[in-house]
Amino acid sequence: MRIKGTQYHPPFGETGGALGKLTVVGAGPGAIDLITLRGIKALQSADVVLYDALVDSELLGYAPKSEHIFVGKRKGCYSYQQEQINELIVQRGKQGKHVVRLKGGDPFVFGRGAEEMEYAAEYGLEVAVVPGISSSVAVPANAHIPVTKRGAAESFWVITGTTKEHRLSNDVALAAKSSATVVILMGMSKLSEIMELFKKEGKTDTPVAIIQEGTTRNEKIGIGTVVTIEAKVRGQQLSNPAIIVIGEVVKHRNKLMEIQKQQMVCT
Repeated sequence: MRIKGTQYHPPFGETGGALGKLTVVGAGPGAIDLITLRGIKALQSADVVLYDALVDSELLGYAPKSEHIFVGKRKGCYSYQQEQINELIVQRGKQGKHVVRLKGGDPFVFGRGAEEMEYAAEYGLEVAVVPGISSSVAVPANAHIPVTKRGAAESFWVITGTTKEHRLSNDVALAAKSSATVVILMGMSKLSEIMELFKKEGKTDTPVAIIQEGTTRNEKIGIGTVVTIEAKVRGQQLSNPAIIVIGEVVKHRNKLMEIQKQQMVCT
């Protein structure tokens, strides 16, 4: 039966030919219960799962009979270079297997999912993507920080902190000039540079949140301003993986906590 107004998606693993299939799956921001139902279905039909360092290994339990290959990066060390990952996908796909490429967050938000799909398609593999909940929005939300809020922010930027040339993205300087919320992924090593750009724009008192390992049991949160956040990071020993949230919306977290405390006193 087909439900009116919906698009039919064939079951995972149906390729219609001798070659296999690549499904790029977003695992979500960290907590295992934030993966989508479609992502779980893809894992259940996988013959091979290539997974990254930011993916909780418990998710592999949804693919108990598949081959599991860790292809992530830890502390600057690569288990596989990107070219090798591409070759693995094609090699297993040519064997008629369903390859699931499991990535943290959403695979199209700084995840190189699009590149891997293009490479696989060039070799004749069927390709599909399962969107994931991006950490750029979900991690602040889990910490009670909205990326937009009436009267505080009408838009938000999501920027990579480090480009492929290992430099700070030029977009950070542009974002610092705006009134938007700025969310920076993979930017902890550039924190001082980032804060200097905001200081130059006269935004020394702008609130900043650093959220490490967001949505997981190991989550740590540091709250400060453009001027004080580096001291907070040192004091709380915050490090990667973490995201940086800059903007007036960061105040919502404390405001909500204050309201809750007042309610407890009143009751």
